[in-house]
Amino acid sequence: MKHTMIGVDLAKEVIQVCIYTNKKVHSNKEMIHNEFLHWLFKTKPSIIIFEACGTSNYWKQRAIEAGHDARLISAKLVATVRQNQKTDKNDALAIVQAAQLPEIRFIDGKNEKQQQLQSVLRLRELSIKQKTALNNQLKALLLEFNIRVSTKNGGLKGVVASVLEDAENGFSCEFRPALDIAWKQYSQLLESIRVYDECLESSINEHKDCKRLLKLEGVGTLNAINLYIALGCAELGAFKKGKDASACIGLTPLQYSSGGKTNLGSIGRYVKNSTLRSQLITGAMSAVSQVVKREAKTKKNAWIQGLVERRGKKCAAVALANKTARTAYAMLTQCTEYKAELLAV
Repeated sequence: MKHTMIGVDLAKEVIQVCIYTNKKVHSNKEMIHNEFLHWLFKTKPSIIIFEACGTSNYWKQRAIEAGHDARLISAKLVATVRQNQKTDKNDALAIVQAAQLPEIRFIDGKNEKQQQLQSVLRLRELSIKQKTALNNQLKALLLEFNIRVSTKNGGLKGVVASVLEDAENGFSCEFRPALDIAWKQYSQLLESIRVYDECLESSINEHKDCKRLLKLEGVGTLNAINLYIALGCAELGAFKKGKDASACIGLTPLQYSSGGKTNLGSIGRYVKNSTLRSQLITGAMSAVSQVVKREAKTKKNAWIQGLVERRGKKCAAVALANKTARTAYAMLTQCTEYKAELLAV
């Protein structure tokens, strides 16, 4: 059944399966999750195309276990190809049609280790957003009573503690416990972030690829894990060279080419993985700030210093982030160690 192609549209409650064989749609039916899992292991090996979504990595892993050639395809491409109204049947058929386009590039999904690392990162990001929001709200609410938070009065912790201890400040018995629970919630978020950081730190030691990436300039624990998730293991097949990986992250200029003329614009603002790009540039900016303070001993440091003189620190940071992504891709594909090339004495 190698000539058989199966398009699968994944939904929360049901799964639509379109079987295309001998240039005809053999069937296009709906299944529940348990039924589809049983069907995967009962069906002869085929090419199964899943639309990339939240559960597609899991189902791709199960399809591979069942002996199928499982692939992921861009949901945006499927939406472009889909004819008529959006229904599960039309989506499943569009997946099959999109998979047969010439020179189609499939998405290589994540393995279970990458999924777990990504989950910890997402939980950490959520806690940071909630911490920032709660911090700003507490400061704003206290400011309404002309209570200002600063490092001089012990920061937010010191101000909240003094407000709760002062029995003569006029605050009611209803307001005090509300402020206390808000502060406890804020403290819990700080503790959560600390635990997430510990989990990520320990994960570095378990993943040799992540540990090797730490040797790159401006790459810490978060950047190493993010690069491993974006470029490592299963994802490597998605890119033919480091330039493609860097472009996917959003670190290369946008190209507007027509009539044989190639025009390079600015770095695009809207990319899929804006968090990774932001963190890479932040890490690169930190590295650039340190490099310009001392005498260059490596060729890369000399390159950074020259770039800073010509274009400034911000442009140098973006260029270094671009180089970091390409170097990380080369390290992961070739299983090599990073060694900065020293300047000739």
